[in-house]
Order: sequence, then structure tokens, then C-alpha cells
Amino acid sequence: MRLHEALYIRTDGRVGRRMIGVPTLLLRTTGRRSGLPRTVALVYAEDADRYILVASNHGWDRPPAWFVNLQAQPKVKVQVGRVHMDGVASVVTSDDPDYPRLWGLVNAVNHDRYNGYQSKTTRPIPMVAVRPS
Repeated sequence: MRLHEALYIRTDGRVGRRMIGVPTLLLRTTGRRSGLPRTVALVYAEDADRYILVASNHGWDRPPAWFVNLQAQPKVKVQVGRVHMDGVASVVTSDDPDYPRLWGLVNAVNHDRYNGYQSKTTRPIPMVAVRPS
């Protein structure tokens, strides 16, 4: 994933958006402790005017750092291909009525991998909706 992320960044999105067979964007958050910018490549699904991301951390019992960062600072930057935009992130938890529909959408895009990740952990895996601002 690091090579994929590096190519995405180095080519300014000319390479990387569909390099691993699924749509991928770059999410830039602010480190909650360091205040430094952090970038991660993530699979996404589109839902109307927002991007849906899954904080699966490959099924580990703790959430990924990018998720904790955006909880502390929901203003993010997103790059989809060569398009850069500011955005605001909001957490979608398993008790949200729209959660099953969004889970199905992003799980299908990622070839059912998120169901596999959820089976590895007892933590309900949250999703994030990023709306460009």
C-alpha cells in the first residue's frame, strides 16, 4: 500500500486512482497530537455528493490513525485522481439508519473485503462520509 500511495502522490493522481483494482483516493488529515499533515490512500465509494470510507484497519481491534485524526479535526483534504478538494468528515456508526446501505455500497466496491475485516474484530467498524466543502 505504501508504494501505491507514493505513486499516487508523486504523479499527482495520474497513477493510483484505480491501480489496485478498486477506486482509491488520498485522504489528508491533521495529526491529532503532532499537528502535522498525514496522507493515506483509501478505497472509497461515492454516495451522491460525498465519499464513503471504511475505518476497518484490516480487521484489527483498534481503529486506524487516520480515523482518530479526523475525529479530532474533521476538516480534511481529499484527492481523487488529479482533483484536489477540501472536505468535512463525519462518522457513520453502526447505529445510523443509513449504515447498512452505505456498508453494502462500499463493501461491493471493495469486493466484499470489509465483511471479512468485520469478521476478524468485535469492534463495530465505523465508516466516514466526506463531503467536499
